Amino acid sequence: MSADELEELIRRLVAQGVTVLLFVLGPAGEPVAVAPGPGAASPPATGQDDRQRDRPSLDLDRDPPVSPDEPVAPDDDSPATPTTPADPVGSPGPAPSEDGTTSGGGDVTIEGTTAAATQGWGEPVRTDDFTDGTSGWSIYDGPGHAGNGRRTPDAVSVRDGVLTITGDSAGNTAGMAWTAGSRQYGRWEGRVRAPASDPSYNALLLLWPTAENFPEGGEIDFMEMMDPSRQTTNIFVHYGADNSQIDGSVDIDGTGWHNWAVEWTPERITAYVDGEPWFETTDPTVQPPGPMHLCIQLDWFPKGGSVQESTMQVDWVRQYALDGANPG
Repeated sequence: MSADELEELIRRLVAQGVTVLLFVLGPAGEPVAVAPGPGAASPPATGQDDRQRDRPSLDLDRDPPVSPDEPVAPDDDSPATPTTPADPVGSPGPAPSEDGTTSGGGDVTIEGTTAAATQGWGEPVRTDDFTDGTSGWSIYDGPGHAGNGRRTPDAVSVRDGVLTITGDSAGNTAGMAWTAGSRQYGRWEGRVRAPASDPSYNALLLLWPTAENFPEGGEIDFMEMMDPSRQTTNIFVHYGADNSQIDGSVDIDGTGWHNWAVEWTPERITAYVDGEPWFETTDPTVQPPGPMHLCIQLDWFPKGGSVQESTMQVDWVRQYALDGANPG
């Protein structure tokens, strides 16, 4: 092996995180000097290399190249094809969410596990990733929930394909309806996160009766974050002329990105998060009687005192057909 080939081999091994030492032998074969190879870093003073310790276990099992001529595989922490823009120098890196995916500070998100994938829903019949702003949505402009505060289009913004609804200290907030996809029975899913908030603000994904005949027309709040720390999420199924309700809850960190879904069939209503069911009812008396559509709302429930600004964000929403479903 030539000196150039040896040097190239050492550089490849160093690139794999291998510490290389060069032994210089005397005339009788005895070692007379030891030195680190080109580009090699000194081994850590104690214990395991921090970079290796923080990697997934599969990274530690990766085999080195079998020969000096084999291409070196990219580091597992750096995809061969970048999926997100590089962070500016000095900016914090993306933080992991509860489901192990990451987000680029709210501007870029990764898919995560969906109910559509785990349940085999096929291709969506409608989708919106907000790259065209809020086109196709009816944004409320009028009194807030139960007449409290105001719902205004000014509280809605879109940046880099992420929708944000902002509620201020005076109860100005927003809600919006995806009415064109109204139908009786179907599946809806949305990727949402909501930072810890003021206790006065609830973040929701819900199905609302297209006939606007609440409460008789029912309501399915399949993601309602009432907990201001966003560590518990509720579901409420409203039904009947007296606005009866059944409910459930799931403990999950709603400040990170999660995929929230509902499947509404003639036999059942099932809620999912990150592809896993967490609530289901088969009670026929709670079934909504007619077509419904998806809504996104940050609702104001004033509780007095000083109120902090609160937000919710939506990366995308999708609607899937149910065989035999009736369009609105």
